[in-house]
This record gives sequence, C-alpha cells and structure tokens, in this order.
Amino acid sequence: MELALEACPALVLNADFRPLSYYPLSLWSWQEAVKAAVSGRVNVVSVYNRMVRSPSQAMALPSVISLKEYVPAARRPAFTRFNVFLRDSFTCQYCGDPFPTHDLTFDHLVPRSRGGRTVWENVVTACSPCNLTKGDQLCHEAEMYPMVRPGQPSSFELQENGRAFPPNYLHESWRDFLYWDTELDPV
Repeated sequence: MELALEACPALVLNADFRPLSYYPLSLWSWQEAVKAAVSGRVNVVSVYNRMVRSPSQAMALPSVISLKEYVPAARRPAFTRFNVFLRDSFTCQYCGDPFPTHDLTFDHLVPRSRGGRTVWENVVTACSPCNLTKGDQLCHEAEMYPMVRPGQPSSFELQENGRAFPPNYLHESWRDFLYWDTELDPV
C-alpha cells in the first residue's frame, strides 16, 4: 500500500546536516520539498519509496533534504510560553512533575501584582495546583522555590531540550540525522 502524499513530509537539515529545529521538528510538506529540490535550493539526502510525477518528469519523493547554504541559529530565542515550557523541560518547577503542555502554565516569581515583569528571569513553568497554591506570594512567603533558577536559554539549549521530546512520527530515513548521541548497534 502506497503512503498518502500528506504522510510524507521531508526532514529539513541545515548545511551542516543537523536539523534546523528539533522541537518542533523541522519538516516541510512534500510540495515544499519537491519545489526546493527542483529549483536546486536543497540537496536530496534520502527519499521515500514513492514517486511523484509531472507531465515531463518523475522523481522520488524526498524524505530528507539539506539546505545548500548554512542558516545560523538565532542567538536569542523568542520569549514565548512554549519556549519557557521547553526551557523547563515541561516540568513544574515547584513539584518537579512533568505535564503535557495543556496542563501547564507559567508563574511569576515576583508576582505581577508586586511589580514583577514577564521576562525569562522571573517566569517558571508551573502546574495549575502549584501556581494556585503560590498565588501572588513571593517564593519565601509561600515557601515554594523553583528547582532551577530561571534565566534566558540559548537557542542551543532549547534545541538540546527539544531532542528529549521526539515527535509522534519518525520516518526511518530520519533517524541517522536526529539522534547523534544514541547508542550504536554492534556490528
């Protein structure tokens, strides 16, 4: 049975053969990958066992592509709710339990009601029960302290954290490019 085209995204690697992003995983739709390959903007590294055809040519559907020009990672990641969760490994910084994204919120160490700002150094990931318990108190008043002192992560740190949370779908051709630190099978 042939895979549906929509089930055939291409893993996008930078020119150094590392994914542009681990979390979310850098993927392009099959259409974007084919356009980039035909226009010569990328190298096709691996293909699916599936062909796509135009009136004038046929090509194997790319499963892994690499950019021809290196794209440097942003030095400073954007301050977003998701990036705070990723920095804190989707773990409540008060109770230490991991949670799915929809069960997380973030807490201001110095509450906004007391002049606290929404910045990397004042915000931590929290589960709803811990956030409610701490309320608008300072950490020492609530006797609740974060596991790790918050700070601005580098893009590299976020990418490393993202490697610990693989996506639901991984095509076999992607494995060699995603997990450089996995144990190798003995020959």
